[in-house]
Amino acid sequence: MIPALASFRRLVVKIGSAILVDQAEGQPRHEWLAALVDDLARHAGRGAEILVVSSGAIALGRSLLKLPKGALTLEASQAAAAVGQIALAHAWAEALGKRRLTAAQILVTLRDTEERRRYLNARNTIAKLLEMKCVPVVNENDTVATSEIRYGDNDRLAARVATMAAADCLVLLSDIDGLYTAPPSQDPHAKLIPVVPRITAEIEAVAGDAASELSRGGMRTKVEAAKIAVGGGTAMVIASGHVMSPLAHIEAGGRCTWFLTSSNPVTARKKWIAGQLEPRGALHVDAGAAKALRGGASLLPAGVTRVEGSFARGDAVIIRDPAGAEVGRGIVAYDVGDAAQIAGRKSRAIEGVLGYRGRSEMIHRDDMALFGGGEA
Repeated sequence: MIPALASFRRLVVKIGSAILVDQAEGQPRHEWLAALVDDLARHAGRGAEILVVSSGAIALGRSLLKLPKGALTLEASQAAAAVGQIALAHAWAEALGKRRLTAAQILVTLRDTEERRRYLNARNTIAKLLEMKCVPVVNENDTVATSEIRYGDNDRLAARVATMAAADCLVLLSDIDGLYTAPPSQDPHAKLIPVVPRITAEIEAVAGDAASELSRGGMRTKVEAAKIAVGGGTAMVIASGHVMSPLAHIEAGGRCTWFLTSSNPVTARKKWIAGQLEPRGALHVDAGAAKALRGGASLLPAGVTRVEGSFARGDAVIIRDPAGAEVGRGIVAYDVGDAAQIAGRKSRAIEGVLGYRGRSEMIHRDDMALFGGGEA
């Protein structure tokens, strides 16, 4: 069954350089961008939360700096990104603002999505922006990236952002309208694959390479992005970005390829916490807290009776009840020293004890997997 975009509550839409930037003019395709923002505003109007992952800084910057065509040195790429990022942010802020949507800029590198402490910071920032009804516009921080600047386009970064933000759908707008049985530019008999229920070796084998000067990734990176997305419980669709109102085009039955997932972002994350992270310590909780956790609550400092181990913020820890039985596991919001200081205290006392205003929860319910009953 093919999903409907209107059924998703949190959408990440990724736009590549070749889609956003007019190659001849070196400027944003303003009319196309306005039509896309109309799509985004329509989904925001129904209550969906929207994130954008946008390439284009280097492409815009090289035009503004009048750099020659062809490969750029690392330093020239970083200079182009520094100039182009301002133009890119302005284009998005202006287009979104016309539809009464507030743009927020987030610059990340792959390391920000791989190191747990930085991952948590980025995740919390995104969550707060969405809570405040903003549209985060995410781009790779090419001004400081080294290996990342040669990594390819933002497909895999978009997938990591989607899973980090617990999005249930990722839309990759591409210069091709989906995954084909063979590269269409090479095989006139290639057929579109409309739905991929599971990513197999055969699916990976049909991926091709980039077909555009401004696109730094090809179908192979899109299939890799799909593996990341569906593994995190996020459905993904590849569709053409060359049409006007591309989301409306998908909704009207336009050609595209859906990658399905058997999970959802919350359950996928909880399985990851429960089975793949090595715990670095333990939090012992009182009977009231153990009961509240099994009822779906977050773990507050007041319910913690003892802290053990050597863990940092973002590490996994075991949660134990008064008898020492394992209640579950979770991603802790405090380093071990700070956790020990606030254990047993009310959340409102955290700032007075630590000297800074930390999170109210020791472990948020979304960062927790419970065993033996309750929410898992």
